Amino acid sequence: MELIKVFICEDESIVREGLRDMIPWEKYGFEFVGDAPDGEMALPMIRKLRPDVLITDITMPFMDGLSLSKTVLQELPNLKIIVISGYSDFEYARKAIELGVEQYLLKPVTKADMIAALEGTRKKIAEENDQKDYLRQYEQEFKKFERMSHRAFFEKLVEGSMSVSEIYEEANKLHLNLLANGYNIVIFSIRDLQQSTYTDDAAKVTENLLNQFMRYPDYILFRCNLLSYAVLIKGDDENLPRLAEKCVDMIRQHCESTSSSLDWHVAVGVPTNRLSGLSSCYADANRAFAYRHLFPRKHVFTSEQVANESYMPNDAEIQKIDAGKFDPMILRYFVQTGTINEVETFTNEYIASLDGSEKSLLFRYYLLVSIRVNVELALKEAEVNPEEMAKCLPTFDAKDSEENVGDYLKNVLSVAIKLRDAEAQKRGNDIIDHAVAYINEHYADEDISLDSVAEAINISSNYFSALFSHKVGLSFVEYITKKRMARAKQLLRNTSKKSGEIAGEIGYKDPRYFSFVFKKNQGCTPSQYRNGESAEE
Repeated sequence: MELIKVFICEDESIVREGLRDMIPWEKYGFEFVGDAPDGEMALPMIRKLRPDVLITDITMPFMDGLSLSKTVLQELPNLKIIVISGYSDFEYARKAIELGVEQYLLKPVTKADMIAALEGTRKKIAEENDQKDYLRQYEQEFKKFERMSHRAFFEKLVEGSMSVSEIYEEANKLHLNLLANGYNIVIFSIRDLQQSTYTDDAAKVTENLLNQFMRYPDYILFRCNLLSYAVLIKGDDENLPRLAEKCVDMIRQHCESTSSSLDWHVAVGVPTNRLSGLSSCYADANRAFAYRHLFPRKHVFTSEQVANESYMPNDAEIQKIDAGKFDPMILRYFVQTGTINEVETFTNEYIASLDGSEKSLLFRYYLLVSIRVNVELALKEAEVNPEEMAKCLPTFDAKDSEENVGDYLKNVLSVAIKLRDAEAQKRGNDIIDHAVAYINEHYADEDISLDSVAEAINISSNYFSALFSHKVGLSFVEYITKKRMARAKQLLRNTSKKSGEIAGEIGYKDPRYFSFVFKKNQGCTPSQYRNGESAEE
């Protein structure tokens, strides 16, 4: 256990030395670190030694105890002060209390009086340290899953539906610092090559990457959807390119560090100097991100390349696109991973890659059949009901003009993605129903966690976290805490069980941490709630 450091400031040497020598400091958990005869000499020593407790006289030359206390508390607000004085005047005590002094002792101070004051101070320090530990634990539990509220804010931000003042107001509520001279957005996704969701390897890489991003204040991480994220980069004209490059490198290094083959893609937007320009910046990044469907083997896309029409794949990719006039995987990949917002960009680029080949009636017929067949195959892999496909997918007429090929492709892809999403939503609802049932049965288990629930329902923890918050409207930790608090309130009002018993019954190993969480969520202690003193009444 770390000893509590004590410093003494007293102008009477006999008293100062007596205090120093009569207390067996270490026996009571303290370490004596120094003393001074007045406040002026004490101040630089206190700044250097940074004690936990200051014992000071009131009346001293050069700088008295109250002035010293006021000064050091401004610099060391957690410092505990014990004032000793030969004066019983109430005005001194009142001023000391106003300053936040812990104890006020009258001379002559006995050994018993000082030990009692030190014990009380040590107890106060221990309680405050516990509260700090509980706060850190509480924040760690919630920090990992707070992205749901951030996602809602981010969606409005990139839609351009908020004014600048509204952006700052909402950001302040979420404790997000958006002040910067410039901004950019990077979008990325990480999946397994063989699956449409996260495997354990993809989830592990993603989790490590997210944790690394959260350590950098220049990067603010948001979830775009269940399988992709966006990084809002803050900086100025000089360092924004470097920060964007560093962001891409971090993603590349994490994805290439695993032995598994991952399907990962990154898109970088065009920098903007205005918060109001972030919607355009995101649209640029998203447009570049859509190119991953045309060039699935390429990992990094920039909006400058797309905007300047200078995006040129390597020779292998050119061959892929030329063969892509017949290549089923490009279409299948888009149906598996694309979004409605990407349909138009994908269609335009896909048709452009055909170099006018669709003018040939024979090729046009082959192309339309290929589109229809491979869309159906992709939907079959997504477990969409064949009857739904037959009923909803549009038909085609190869005799239509070449201009109609693009319209058909756009139409069939839009319908296919809606069918895919509807099936995914149905599966997601089934997964969440199963998860909620499991959580409702096991929320009082001490060791329940997002990972344990994900394992119980046989799904990746990273994907489960996103799916749960999206479907339920609360993060996993928020939902567990809400269930536990509801049960705690029932037990507090309807039973005579002690707080410690209730803590154990609802899944908290530490009764004091339970009390901390209860007060944090309900605005009152468990005992106050039991006595009808809650804020809700």
